[in-house]
Amino acid sequence: MTQYIIEGGNELEGEINSSGSKNASLPIIAASILSGKTTTLYNVPNIQDIKITLDILRILGCKIDRKNGKIIIDSGRMNKTEIPKELMHKLRSSVILAGAILGRFNKAIFSYPGGCDIGGRPIDLHIKSLKKLGINIEEEAGYIICSRDKIIGADIHLDFPSVGVTENLMLASVLAEGETTITNVAMEPEIIDLQRFLNRMGAKVSGAGENVIKIQGVKKLKNVSYNIMPDRIEIGTFLCMTAITGGNIIINNVNNEDIKSITSKLEETGVRVKQEKSSIEIMAPKKLKAIDIKTMPYPGFPTDMQSVFGAMLTVAKGTSLIVENIFENRFRYLNELKKMGAKVSIEGNVAIIKGVKKLHGAEMEAPDLRGGAAICTAALVAKGQSTVSNISHILRGYENFDKKLRKLNVQIKLGT
Repeated sequence: MTQYIIEGGNELEGEINSSGSKNASLPIIAASILSGKTTTLYNVPNIQDIKITLDILRILGCKIDRKNGKIIIDSGRMNKTEIPKELMHKLRSSVILAGAILGRFNKAIFSYPGGCDIGGRPIDLHIKSLKKLGINIEEEAGYIICSRDKIIGADIHLDFPSVGVTENLMLASVLAEGETTITNVAMEPEIIDLQRFLNRMGAKVSGAGENVIKIQGVKKLKNVSYNIMPDRIEIGTFLCMTAITGGNIIINNVNNEDIKSITSKLEETGVRVKQEKSSIEIMAPKKLKAIDIKTMPYPGFPTDMQSVFGAMLTVAKGTSLIVENIFENRFRYLNELKKMGAKVSIEGNVAIIKGVKKLHGAEMEAPDLRGGAAICTAALVAKGQSTVSNISHILRGYENFDKKLRKLNVQIKLGT
């Protein structure tokens, strides 16, 4: 099994460019099949989750060409509506393909998705919401079979502002008859990017970034070229890695508006932040201050950043509290950090982190995508060498992870 071998003790310094957003790319790739034409996407990250999604599209009949962050998807000959179970189980967000397939063919067959085990992300809300579009849904031998002669717009209120459900309903409604109104929607920047892409194709979607999204169904969509937004979670991860080492870096290709909740918390720890039009520079103090964090749907603090902040706070001065309100299994990385000498305890959905003067290298295993990044974050400041195994989780969501770290003065290499 491939692992990262990290020698701690170096301050991060230098300059990197952010990659395209994982969480924006996946629904936009799914949306590309709605047109039945050719879609060209730029700034798509070269990560495992994207590879799996493209593999699914190929099996469904799409022709795909890929080179240097550019992907051309020709869905004109797509003729299948069943998502393969073995690929569905590798990727939680594969369920978003169901909305796109339904939107184009009025039928879809899929199984329960897989991915990181970070807690309950039940598919029930997807099914309940799709039923409100009049879609008939049956379960048979582990498969979910969706069908409808014609999708007609409806008024739908979400019990929880789920990102995946919001995206699925947008995709399923673009080619529906009439208007669909969705209230209590997710407001993440990736939803705005999806709306922007759909409208570029000729859809009529409005309200993304606010509490209500309206979709006026159209009869057809067109060819489109589109540039994926920067990955705000990747940016936040490298900012935290710099902060824990007392370093100073610049990241280019940044939308600073999207990362306000991240940078404001970094500033509370004592980090100095300098923002330009499309870049950010941070200058970290020698010792970080403890802070409290509560994860919330956007524009609150993102659950995807909780783990990396938790690792960073293990060496902050004082005691930090983290309240995880989204996923119940997101604290599993803390057990790995204990091997390094971190003083952490968990009470329900609250993690209590007492900062220590130093961490020491250890052998650890990535429990999930963001937890794996968190462990690597702590290893950067640990005394001695750390090994992080099961890095397939990290490769699911970070492009050129070790290469970017080496560019920033980190001693990291691949091992077996």
